[in-house]
Amino acid sequence: MGTWDYHNFDNDAAADFAEDFRKSPNEAVLYEALATAAEEEGYLETDEASQALAAAELVAAIIGKPAADIPVGLLPATTQLDADGQEDLQELAIEAVEAVLKGSELQELWAESDNYAAWQALQQNLLERLQLDDE
Repeated sequence: MGTWDYHNFDNDAAADFAEDFRKSPNEAVLYEALATAAEEEGYLETDEASQALAAAELVAAIIGKPAADIPVGLLPATTQLDADGQEDLQELAIEAVEAVLKGSELQELWAESDNYAAWQALQQNLLERLQLDDE
């Protein structure tokens, strides 16, 4: 996997996922990436974890809480989906991020790097942005 920074769109798998979403924004693609991570009972591979984090970032953007570093070309795509009634998608995104943090190849790779604390802080920020408004 090509990685150029610790942000959630700064690797090949996430960038490819984001580009596919930009070309054809739909909830099904988000659900699939998030469910793959959230429902994985074994070991979550790097590409799947990266795609899940990118999908979670897109969910945060859909509900009006985008990351400061979200690729500019993605914002118009996220506005094509209705932010209302996305509680199920938000909950699945939270579960997916927590699964990546709990145990994945991606988490292990970052744990071995100098940017691990920054990567963890980024994921905690993502979890905060994904929280349901009534929490």
